[in-house]
Amino acid sequence: MKDKGTTLNPRSSEPDKGKTFSRREFVTSIGGVGIGAVLGGMFVSSIALPDKVFAVPASGGYLLVDTKKCAGCTSCMMACSLTHHGETNMSLSRIQITQDPWGKFPNDIQMAQCRQCPYPACVAACPTGAMHADPKTGVRTVDEDKCIGCEKCVNACPFTPSRALWNFEEKHAEKCDLCEGAKFWDEVGGPDGKRACEEVCPMGAIKFTKEIPVQSEDGYETDLRTGTVWDSLGFGGAPQSGGHLG
Repeated sequence: MKDKGTTLNPRSSEPDKGKTFSRREFVTSIGGVGIGAVLGGMFVSSIALPDKVFAVPASGGYLLVDTKKCAGCTSCMMACSLTHHGETNMSLSRIQITQDPWGKFPNDIQMAQCRQCPYPACVAACPTGAMHADPKTGVRTVDEDKCIGCEKCVNACPFTPSRALWNFEEKHAEKCDLCEGAKFWDEVGGPDGKRACEEVCPMGAIKFTKEIPVQSEDGYETDLRTGTVWDSLGFGGAPQSGGHLG
């Protein structure tokens, strides 16, 4: 998963807790990061909009992936669209699996899931507050009724493919909400519940954590092979990343 442009804090592997941005910097960087702090043991960032400053709580959870375990079956994509939209439709999945038939393992398959960024550029870019952090769980999500279809959140995401997605059928933005709003699933989703993609993955290539991952290009990639049968096959190894911010 590669960064497609300038990030809010490109020189650091973790959120800069003292960085401030001017209004001009906000405009040029899409989302101006104000201040960061730790409150009650939870990292909280502030996003400086042209006329206001909004505190953004840390997300209640994050999805880590092991692309070396992913078989490219797209079960996670089917489960995502089914639980959120009631139909199996790859274009409506909020987790994305891309495959390069000419690529060499492990770069032939890429898993793209929302990072629930501590400094969410998508939230900063939204002019209506449709893209926001849930006040109870901190999960970055979309209020479809407030979305005006400007797609600024989609363009603001610094990753390729964008983790903020455009629903071409219903004409609004959407993104992974850790199944907090999975209305076609009988299970309770969200940080304290279950995530459909994690539950259905036959390879166990997706892992949920409540710790903030290191904010680097590979910070959400982890080793889920060591200590399993994969070791005997020669595909084990030390954890690649997936570390946590201390």
